[in-house]
Amino acid sequence: MAAGNEVNEARKTAMPAMGKVAVTGGGGFIGQALVRALVGRGIEVTVIGRNSYPELAALGVRCVRGDIRHRDILIDALHGCGTVFHVAAKAGIWGPREEYFAINSAGTANVIAACQAREVPRLVYTSTPSVVFDRNNLAGADESTPYAARPLCAYAASKILAEREVLAANCRELRTIALRPHLVWGPGDGHLIPRLLERGRAGALKIVGTGDNRVDIAFIDNVVHAHLLAAENLCASGSGAGQAFFIGQETPVELWQWINGLFARLDIPPVTRKVPLAVAYGAGAILEGIYGALGAANEPRMTRFLACQLAKSHWFSHKKAETLLGYRPLVSTEEGLERLVEWLRKDGGCPA
Repeated sequence: MAAGNEVNEARKTAMPAMGKVAVTGGGGFIGQALVRALVGRGIEVTVIGRNSYPELAALGVRCVRGDIRHRDILIDALHGCGTVFHVAAKAGIWGPREEYFAINSAGTANVIAACQAREVPRLVYTSTPSVVFDRNNLAGADESTPYAARPLCAYAASKILAEREVLAANCRELRTIALRPHLVWGPGDGHLIPRLLERGRAGALKIVGTGDNRVDIAFIDNVVHAHLLAAENLCASGSGAGQAFFIGQETPVELWQWINGLFARLDIPPVTRKVPLAVAYGAGAILEGIYGALGAANEPRMTRFLACQLAKSHWFSHKKAETLLGYRPLVSTEEGLERLVEWLRKDGGCPA
């Protein structure tokens, strides 16, 4: 079942009207899945992105080509909208620091200002658990966990500022929610899983640390489901307004066991070699220094942030999302893996 269909099948009951909807970053992995789910509900959608999206236009979606760093474009695009999903971001863990802040922080401020200028009453923001990852293990952490005081990459630092801006903007005229889905995966993913498979086939992966760390992952249909629930909450009681929510699967997975399970399904040799966290962290620091001094655009093979992410546990309580938004994963981790493997074999360039 395509991403979004699962959500629509589960949400056929009456729901509060979102009005016309705009999605920034609607051409990305999460954005496209969300747009398709909205279209499946018969909702009029405008996508704002830096490219053209003929596959979305063919669905009747209005596509506005523009950059969230340009406020005037946003103000024009949000005319008549009742709900905005702000999904656009500069992701990744390497690149010009100023670009991360210009897009993720200043761009988000532009989205908020455009919502205010057009009197849009609802804004759902796609954040990340990286805003609270401060180099230490996070096991069952909830939303009371403070923002990271020492973020290890510009992505996390800029998303902290952006989330703060979104939640601070919450008021009677503009209700806001921030969602924190973790390691989003599934059919249609063009980044996380393909990069993992490429490195696995090349034998370029090593287990960092002890290899028993547990992490949250979030299947794409569940992430879309959470976004729709958040918008519905803002349309109705607004009990979640001004708050952030962690989103993930029913339980965390042991990261390296899950990776090797996926590899086994695709006839990729398992990752068995290990490297101590201190060694990987040190190598990341050295590589960051070298790449930074050279002004290299390509991402180092290791960074301090990546070393910690691969070695530490980072999984979260979803109780708040369950209680206030009614969130429950629609697709289990096992079912999601089946769908991912089927897609990879059919459309993702993997041998059958």
